[in-house]
Order: sequence, then C-alpha cells, then structure tokens
Amino acid sequence: MKTRAFLAAACAAAAFSAAACGSSSSSPSSTSSSSGPSPTSPTTTPAGAVRTTTITITNSVASPKDIIVTRGAQVTFINNDNQSHNMTSDPHPEHTDCPEINSVGFLSGGQQRQTGNMVTNRAVCGFHDHDLPNVAGLQGSISIQ
Repeated sequence: MKTRAFLAAACAAAAFSAAACGSSSSSPSSTSSSSGPSPTSPTTTPAGAVRTTTITITNSVASPKDIIVTRGAQVTFINNDNQSHNMTSDPHPEHTDCPEINSVGFLSGGQQRQTGNMVTNRAVCGFHDHDLPNVAGLQGSISIQ
C-alpha cells in the first residue's frame, strides 16, 4: 500500500512538473536559446524606431533595437561585447526575409561589419543572433523608407 501511495505521489509530482515546464513566460528578457517562438520580421515600423545606420551590441543587447534607414543604405553592426554574435535576418533558422542582413554574419568581440544595401521589397526587416535566436536583447528591426 505504501508503494502505491508513493507511486501516486510521484506521478502527481511529475505531471505538475511537466505542466510547469510547458508553460510559457511573457517576460521580454528571456535568455533561453531553446524555447519560445522563432523570430519573425514585424510588418510595420515599431514604435520608438530611430533614424540611424549603426547598431551596437553590448552585454548581449543590440542598441538601438529598432531603426529606420533610407532605401539602399547599409547598416553597420558593431560588436562591443566580450562574446561573438552571429547576426542574421528573420525568420530563424531560414534567414530569408532580408538577405542583405546576412552579410553581417559572425562578429567576434570588437569587430564591425555592414549589411548589404537595404533594397529588399520588405518595408521592415527583422534581425536576430542566429546562435541565440530567442534572446530578446539581440532581436530588432530595420525599417526601410
């Protein structure tokens, strides 16, 4: 009888644990690289987007997160972080929305690289770190006007 009660308690605990693991967090600062939705490009320019052609990465955060550029401009990504980053276009893992961003690719700490000329047919291109696709701080957008 003790064994049956123990098994019932163990099964209940396992079911509760599995349910908790399956829940999603709405926290924007999640740093999990294996859960959550893959990044996809927004369809409109995000509120707060700024006009610039430079995005700097420091402490695993791209800043500014959302920018606006003139059609044909190149965007410079600067990695001031102590770890490398692999910056690519959305969606993950295809990276097909804005191939111009994929020319940035792998950046070691201290490196900088430019996108191709932003001439895609999309009005807004999302970007992310391919190796850390669900880290919100490394996701952003480039709006082309």
